[in-house]
Amino acid sequence: MVEARHMNITHLEHIIIALIIQLSLLPFASARVAGVIPVAILLGREIAQHEYRLGIQRGWEWGETLPVGMFEGVWRGWTLDSVLDVLLPALACGLLAVMVGFKKKHTTKSS
Repeated sequence: MVEARHMNITHLEHIIIALIIQLSLLPFASARVAGVIPVAILLGREIAQHEYRLGIQRGWEWGETLPVGMFEGVWRGWTLDSVLDVLLPALACGLLAVMVGFKKKHTTKSS
């Protein structure tokens, strides 16, 4: 389990945001699909932050082309904080999807 000293408020915020998005999509999609969408959004956000951070380290300024290679933000710049910003919401959304599936399975059998 993640130690409390590695947790910060953004991890909780990302979990809450991801669950709100997932719950709001449940009327339109399965729990799994509804859970993948917020995780993909958060993953894209983290990758974009990595690209900007790498660009700033290389002297980039607003208005210039970002000096970052294609997909470089995907494999560079990850910290424990940025991993947890994606991993913890993914776990929360996965847990909710399992719970919804479990409830549907048992509700259907009872009827």
